[in-house]
Amino acid sequence: MARALVLAVCFGFSCFQFAAAAESLFDGKTFAGWEGETDKTWRIEDGAIVGGSLDTTVPRNEFLATTKKYENFDLTLKYKLEGTEGFVNGGVQFRTERIPNHHEVIGYQADLGKGYDGALYDESRRKKILQQPSEEVLKQALKPGEWNEYRIRADGPHIQLWLNGVKTVDYTEEDPAIAKSGIIAVQIHGGCKAIVRFKDIELTELK
Repeated sequence: MARALVLAVCFGFSCFQFAAAAESLFDGKTFAGWEGETDKTWRIEDGAIVGGSLDTTVPRNEFLATTKKYENFDLTLKYKLEGTEGFVNGGVQFRTERIPNHHEVIGYQADLGKGYDGALYDESRRKKILQQPSEEVLKQALKPGEWNEYRIRADGPHIQLWLNGVKTVDYTEEDPAIAKSGIIAVQIHGGCKAIVRFKDIELTELK
């Protein structure tokens, strides 16, 4: 009994240590650790990464990406999307690669925008929604026009998404050829007058 108790305590402590090992991917002040079009599209305001404009149409999809690749992880971040015209949309890419000599990327996306919030999309590859929440679940989870929190957990072929603590995706990839590691990137979609903000970006690598 005593040995079992010690093991339980140690296990609980190790889990606490593991959870406390989250890495901040954005320092709130600089683009250190990130790369992308920071002259016109991406900027930093009030501790958040900001992309797009409400005055001029975003001409094409733009992505601000980490310089480091990640495989199995638990990622949390907050986002806020506002827009006036066009396809008001953004996303969080993961297990992703930049397409050489092109502005696009290829990989999984935790989507955001009307009709897409909480959904898992496959950017530039299968080009479709892989899984999305029901209207009932989304109504329970989404805070339109406010800061929302995304949680993305990718562990082997298993991918899960939560929106404000409500699970919206529980997906298992069946294609073994699909990459299980890659960059993380934030997106502002082309063809809209919109602004997307991201902050409090933290990642815990899963061993």
